[in-house]
Amino acid sequence: MSEIPNAATLDATLAGLRTAWMRQRPSLPQRRADLQRLRTTLKARLPDMAQAIAADFGHRSHHESLLADGMAVLSEIDHLLRHLRRWSRPRRASPGWRLWPARAEVRPVPVGVIGVIAPWNYPVNLALVPLATAIAAGNHVLLKPSEQAPQTAAFLRRLIAEAFPADRVAVVEGDAEVAAAFAALPLDHLVFTGSTAVGRKVMAAAAANLTPLTLELGGKSPAIVCADYPHAQAAARLATGKWFNAGQTCIAPDYVLAPDSLLPQLVEALRTQVHERYGDFSGPLPDYTRIINDAHYRRLRQAIDEARARGAEVIELANVDPARAERERLIAPTLVLRPPPDVQLMQEEIFGPVLPLLGYRTLDDAIAFVNARPRPLALYPFSRDRRQVERILEGIVAGGVTVNDSLLHFAASGLPFGGVGASGMGAYHGRAGFDAMSKLLPILWQRPRSATDRLKPPYAKIDRLLRWLVR
Repeated sequence: MSEIPNAATLDATLAGLRTAWMRQRPSLPQRRADLQRLRTTLKARLPDMAQAIAADFGHRSHHESLLADGMAVLSEIDHLLRHLRRWSRPRRASPGWRLWPARAEVRPVPVGVIGVIAPWNYPVNLALVPLATAIAAGNHVLLKPSEQAPQTAAFLRRLIAEAFPADRVAVVEGDAEVAAAFAALPLDHLVFTGSTAVGRKVMAAAAANLTPLTLELGGKSPAIVCADYPHAQAAARLATGKWFNAGQTCIAPDYVLAPDSLLPQLVEALRTQVHERYGDFSGPLPDYTRIINDAHYRRLRQAIDEARARGAEVIELANVDPARAERERLIAPTLVLRPPPDVQLMQEEIFGPVLPLLGYRTLDDAIAFVNARPRPLALYPFSRDRRQVERILEGIVAGGVTVNDSLLHFAASGLPFGGVGASGMGAYHGRAGFDAMSKLLPILWQRPRSATDRLKPPYAKIDRLLRWLVR
């Protein structure tokens, strides 16, 4: 076990990274070599990665780890390598005819040391994707994995030590106190992924140094199913989005709005999905992930019990032996019909395999329901009528959207990923992340002759010229 860092050791680690960066800023060939080495090292250790994540969760689907934490990182690195040379070039800009004959450009330049505070739910993906993006942009990186996934944090520490020199990428481990000290460091940019409540604390800590932030937070991401969309297909796609990683996904559908008459059919279609995917929950369930820890398991149980006590209909879509549920932190896919708006399930991000279903009379009612709450990280409209989809897109501001499916916009490297309002600020993935972790430096190149040669007092000499320019 590594020694838990204190504020002094964090400062020293940051100073070492910054000194090395100032001494030799990473060239484009070095960035490419670093990304390729990270890719090779991770690919060789995917079994170790999946084992570490499973140890932290108690059980995590091996295939979900390979897809969401392995393939996702490798795919993002490939995207960075494919586009890095083009993104790094100066970008032509117009100086405007008034500054003729000058020319202008915007040059992406690295900023220094990027801090990354990663969460536990996708502990490799959400650590290494921003790390790789920062490397691509020419920065050094200080990484803080989640203390709630200690086995994965140790895996990341070993992986990083093998892939990078210690003065290029450093990993610090520790609890929430260490994370608070980390956020208060004078970093050149900080990427935080986590809850909205913790995001507020991170932003407050970073404010003292005016550290630029990318905050990837959470929220209650709605799915709106319209009457024209086939309910069985909607159920299948919602099931994937909600039960992947047992719902412990920041962009999982957090509640579903559907026409009142469609709710019974949607319930039965979701019940069918459970049976087809997992059986009757009596066996080992290799493809169903457990809840990360006892605290989150109790939180979810209490939220379900509260909704039931307040009159909501709770439908557990599979029977689980109570002793096994407690022992394995196992919560079967659960539907909650028409919960009151003030219960915990409708006030906080659920982060578990529990899905509230609410009815609506008109599409405008559904849009108004979403808009009465903080802006979501993700939005999932389901309709084959383009006009209805456009009404939803025009009526709701969200961090990102997948139409007629769930989760998939996160996997599109060409799309920026980020929240809005309470669900976050800034974006990364692909070029959006490269630009966020660079300084887009504006440069004006002046020619030997310039109009400013005449712009000097006494201005009466160029009065006619000035009048013409301002006209």
